[in-house]
Amino acid sequence: MTIEYFHDDAGAVVAPDAPIERLATGFVFTEGALWNSREQCLLFSDIDASRMHRWDARGGVSVFREPSRMTNGNTWDVQGRLLSCEHASSRVVRTEADGRLTVLASHFGGLELNSPNDIVVRRDGSVYFTDPIFGRRLPHGTDRAAQLDHSSVYRIDPDGGLARLAVDLEQPNGLCFSLDESLLYVNDSPRRRIHVHRVLEDGSVDDGRLFADLPGDEPGVPDGMKIDMAGRVYCCGPGGIHVFTPDGTRLARIRFPEKACNFAFGDRDYRTLYVTACTSLYAIRLRTPGRPQELA
Repeated sequence: MTIEYFHDDAGAVVAPDAPIERLATGFVFTEGALWNSREQCLLFSDIDASRMHRWDARGGVSVFREPSRMTNGNTWDVQGRLLSCEHASSRVVRTEADGRLTVLASHFGGLELNSPNDIVVRRDGSVYFTDPIFGRRLPHGTDRAAQLDHSSVYRIDPDGGLARLAVDLEQPNGLCFSLDESLLYVNDSPRRRIHVHRVLEDGSVDDGRLFADLPGDEPGVPDGMKIDMAGRVYCCGPGGIHVFTPDGTRLARIRFPEKACNFAFGDRDYRTLYVTACTSLYAIRLRTPGRPQELA
């Protein structure tokens, strides 16, 4: 089954017979999907090929950046500039209007970051990102020893300061905010869990609690994660993309022909789910729009 319902409310998410379309294929390991509403196109990473691509309905796929230093996650800042996590360089970078890259974070306590993975931005301009070890291992990174003895979640303040957050996870990966940005969801790939943390007044977070487990023996671990405009949490995991209510009830799982790694809500109504799944890019229509990543 392409769509699995686990709750009576699952029909509000996606139709049980919604078709999945493969838009492009031939990649190595796709990730970092990001919708650009200004140009009505999708940006996404091919980590292992060290390349970023652009896709739109008219022209199909083209190369956006090469080499990309094995870029993984991407998002927009409050001014509409592209922020990216580079596995090979262990940096968070911003793309300026002239194409130059500005490094926002590369070290913590004088030591190189592990490999920034996924990234989100609050409306106050602060940037949050995860830093697991995956980009220091082959094939999704370069073979390097870690300098830090922890895998953490960080916040870059609007003034550029870098702070480590109180998130105790083995390998934090995907992350997203609740609609009102009072909560930060972070998933832990090895433990197959999502945790949720209250965002405090100074931008730090509390110790958090377990939000949900992602069951299943199929390929896939907690990875890309975002929310829709009803506050539901979508998370890549075993067997596809799992959808949860704001209280952690699992509603549905959307299966794909390949392991789903990340996704973005797109099109003018944000009701198309664009999914980066290893060697291919897929799309499926939803019944509820997703939260735009663009805050500008």
